[in-house]
Amino acid sequence: MSTSEPDPRAIFGERRSLIALAYRLLGSLTEAEDAVQEAYARWYAMSPQQQEAVESPGAWLTTVAGRICLDLLGSARVRRERYVGAWIPEPLPDRTEWIDGPADPADRVAMDESVNMAFLVVLESMTPAERVAFVLHDVFRYPFAEIAEIIARSPAACRQLATSGRRRVRAAQAPATTTTAGQAGLVRRFKGAWEARDIKALVGLLDPDATMVADGGGLVGAALRPVEGGERIAQYLIHMAAKAPGLTLLERTVNGRPGLVAQYAGTTVTVAAFDLAADRITHIWAVRNPEKLRAWNGDRADGAAL
Repeated sequence: MSTSEPDPRAIFGERRSLIALAYRLLGSLTEAEDAVQEAYARWYAMSPQQQEAVESPGAWLTTVAGRICLDLLGSARVRRERYVGAWIPEPLPDRTEWIDGPADPADRVAMDESVNMAFLVVLESMTPAERVAFVLHDVFRYPFAEIAEIIARSPAACRQLATSGRRRVRAAQAPATTTTAGQAGLVRRFKGAWEARDIKALVGLLDPDATMVADGGGLVGAALRPVEGGERIAQYLIHMAAKAPGLTLLERTVNGRPGLVAQYAGTTVTVAAFDLAADRITHIWAVRNPEKLRAWNGDRADGAAL
């Protein structure tokens, strides 16, 4: 039991790791901030005596935030069944590209392999309990005994959930064969071919079995179903370029990897993330839902200053 009142600075200092965890669990920075804000609200709702009785405020906040995320994941599955078109995780800019500077909450999400778009999409295929157990254990190295308290399962059951999640990741991820520099070069060539409306060049850069998924959320135009096959994707992109003159394509870091941003009149309207294999593009995730592009247009969420 603590013998003194918890240091407010130490409590606030947990926010960075909490947002990093919640983003990986939820795939949405906005929802992650809301979950962390709710965890802090519950902490400050306790009396000073109750706070002093908490041996590790950081562990307490992690447990509460994890439970909130678990509940949100359950309700999110229902909401996404009603979502118009495909749902793609909210894309993150590189921390150096945030318009509002390093104080922005995105700076609190460490850019490692556990935030690349391909990884987050695999997480979306897991059950809520699988996702929480896997992310807490394999990404954040929490022991199963602590995870058990969060998801109300036995440590053995949590171990099984994490193992199941690990199998999903291994089954979905192809071995990395392209370096970051190689991916940047491939994305640059893709950008040039798209701008030139060179369908032959686009087909040459795309894997024959490539897939493109777009997320407009019913708010803007976007393909409601995945576009499959390199030739069909190239044709679709050329068609879209013809329909949207005036777009500016920019090379940007998207979730820690080279990607593209499309802007119209200075406003980001599309963020594209890529996955590669054998020096060909195998997946394109194009986020067009404006509610998921706030970070790219300088909008701060309400909980950013908490």
